[in-house]
Amino acid sequence: MPLVLDEALPLLPRLRRHARLLCGDAARADDLLQDTLERAARKGALFHAEPGPTRLDALRNWLLTLMHRLYLNQRRDAREALHDSLDDEDTPQPLVHEPQQQVALRLDLERALAALPAASREILLLVCVEELSYQAAAQVLEVPVGTVMSRLSRARERLRQSMDGVAPARPPLRVVK
Repeated sequence: MPLVLDEALPLLPRLRRHARLLCGDAARADDLLQDTLERAARKGALFHAEPGPTRLDALRNWLLTLMHRLYLNQRRDAREALHDSLDDEDTPQPLVHEPQQQVALRLDLERALAALPAASREILLLVCVEELSYQAAAQVLEVPVGTVMSRLSRARERLRQSMDGVAPARPPLRVVK
């Protein structure tokens, strides 16, 4: 049964949130989401899942896989074109109704997430925000489950250190013969 984009409608808010956190910029996130949906429409015949309650989860994982691959391609293209710069305009604007302390904490968290290496940010978003299992995240990222667990552990520690204002500890250099 080929993918019908109507099936993806309930997933759009989650996919947009994931793209927004991944890109750190609403405009780029919208472009990434649109590219993902366009690719899904073109490649819909490749999606196979049995009808039922697990079909939506399978569809979400498949769309996240497409989004992940597109994101990696965009990052590679940006590096090649030397346009991978951060602008102050990319900083999200706080919501007016949030208390000042919550705004500061949210902005600190967004900055800390943005400062993480891409692999760390991706795994944190998939497991902690999208609530994918380690196995599902491994399938999306096309890595072994053990890699997901070790990346997640390192990402959480880096995020914790960043939020606490502690400089990340660098392992001492050693000579390898």
